[in-house]
Amino acid sequence: MNKHHKNLKVLTFVGLSGSGKSSATDHLTSKGYPKVYFGGVILGAMKDLGIDFTPENEKKFREEYRQKYGKDAVANKIIEQIKDLNNSGNHRIIADGLYSWTEYKLLKQEFGHNLIVVALFTPPHLRYRRLSGRPLRPMSENETKMRDYSEIENLEKGGPVAIADHVIINDNDMDKFYEQIDELLEKIEF
Repeated sequence: MNKHHKNLKVLTFVGLSGSGKSSATDHLTSKGYPKVYFGGVILGAMKDLGIDFTPENEKKFREEYRQKYGKDAVANKIIEQIKDLNNSGNHRIIADGLYSWTEYKLLKQEFGHNLIVVALFTPPHLRYRRLSGRPLRPMSENETKMRDYSEIENLEKGGPVAIADHVIINDNDMDKFYEQIDELLEKIEF
């Protein structure tokens, strides 16, 4: 680990679709924590190439991008962004969208114990209900199951969840979820 990161803490939420990653991240950014966004690297590259953003295009492009530039391409850009934020005085940073085992290993190699991974677990039946009712990009139960399989098999999504430092069970209302996040922040002195 780089000694220049001694005051830095990078927090990332991992979990399957509908587990609350976006809500957790939004909760912390509303408190003023800066974030880096893994998906932003892909969205930016799509925009630069003039590719319309649809869920199908994004999935295909994300997988092709990682094949073409390597599984570590997005993570390397995120590491640069985290270092830039840290150098400008931000020492508590949210890394939004860490998915793969490769990404996890790279960030862990760079930031060591300063990388804090929080797995969000929501029972499948609740995730399916939440995803089918969300206003943006609703997904049916079958679409969600297909996405789960694709993310686990093609994006190595299970590894970071399995090795997370902390777990939050998101099976209640949003107030309870945010309360659990805030309690964890105190515990880890974030």
